[in-house]
Amino acid sequence: MNKLERIVEHDAGARAVRRCEELGCEPYSDMRGGLFRPYLGAAHKAAMATLRGWMHDAGMSVRTDPAGTVIGRYEGAEANAPALLIGSHIDSVWNGGFYDGALGVMLGVECVAAFASRGIRLPFALEVVAFGDEEGSRFPLSMLGSRAMAGKAVGDVSQMRDRTGATLHEAMRGAGLDVGRMGEARRNRQDILAYLEAHIEQGPVLEHADAPLAAVSAIAGIQRFYVRVQGQAGHAGTVPLSMRRDALAAACEMVLGIEALARAHVDDFVATVGKIEAHPGAVNVIPGSASLSVEIRSADAQCLERAFLQVKDLVGGIAGRRHVGWEVQDHQTFAPAPCDGRLVDLLRSGIRAEGMPEHVLVSGAGHDAMMMTDWVPTAMLFLRSPGGISHHPDESVIVADVQAAFAVMVNFITRLPEVLDISARQGTVV
Repeated sequence: MNKLERIVEHDAGARAVRRCEELGCEPYSDMRGGLFRPYLGAAHKAAMATLRGWMHDAGMSVRTDPAGTVIGRYEGAEANAPALLIGSHIDSVWNGGFYDGALGVMLGVECVAAFASRGIRLPFALEVVAFGDEEGSRFPLSMLGSRAMAGKAVGDVSQMRDRTGATLHEAMRGAGLDVGRMGEARRNRQDILAYLEAHIEQGPVLEHADAPLAAVSAIAGIQRFYVRVQGQAGHAGTVPLSMRRDALAAACEMVLGIEALARAHVDDFVATVGKIEAHPGAVNVIPGSASLSVEIRSADAQCLERAFLQVKDLVGGIAGRRHVGWEVQDHQTFAPAPCDGRLVDLLRSGIRAEGMPEHVLVSGAGHDAMMMTDWVPTAMLFLRSPGGISHHPDESVIVADVQAAFAVMVNFITRLPEVLDISARQGTVV
């Protein structure tokens, strides 16, 4: 066989699902009756060990990088060829679902196994990468593994502590890693061809459209901040309503105003107030101060910036009418992450080839791919989430969708040389 042929593995999707389910139970969870697999915890280390075995069985050499990312490599037709990275994360939130992150890793393993079992070597290497801390569910910095691989600055993180007081330095030492060498996880750009991540949608859009898969055009940027409102505490029974400077009432009006502002925007813009606090928090005291978290998301950077200014104008207007003070604190910005248009089209053509309706979505959730888009050509493939449920034990997938995703990914790998104009011979059999 001198040219690549259509690869069919009817059990690939079911096997990927079974392995995700296997990793949802002890010893791969640090909680009873549910899944919690935090970065470098006992369950995470057990999952890494099992994953290394699956990678080896699929025909890969396996290593763990200085940030704790498990990397399986299947060499190309020529040694040391640049690699297509295929991956996601294997950590989880507290009481999370089995498929968030892990399914993308298992599909990567299946893709490599399909080529390896046929002895097919490509003009590039295939590497399956399993990042360990995308969720940030143990330490207060998400996507540490993908940040490190892409050479993003992380600062001095060695003394970050988890809820038990353990530092990142201690956690890494317990896994045989050295936090001082984390910078060595950075990969040379010339060694990486592109990055592909398959992931459940984590929302209801594909199910609503009765579509199994979608190509992702971009990952939404995020602005997060707190609005602090300062009023005047007082006796709940003696201060007339007309004379009150109720911080909580002002904050509640701000919440509804932010929601109305978001509804007036384009479809891919969302705003969320996820947390609100009032002080002193007594039933018979007018709240003297309040704070609310605000998060806005869009794939359009200009839209995000305009919306941030609109939120500030809204908050200032409400505060002025209600005679309360206000300020914005802890402002964080994550830029939108557009996927590579050529690779988006390649995924779309693969979806069409499977006879499925073609959809393109913006990801509202953050993913490791966010760390890759400004570094290497990046693509994401979404799988439908039944019920739109994720980060929850009821998270699920449809095996037929997973099988279809496998087929689309194999098509992506097979056609990548023509899309990126790789000047090397087509895959050979060894």
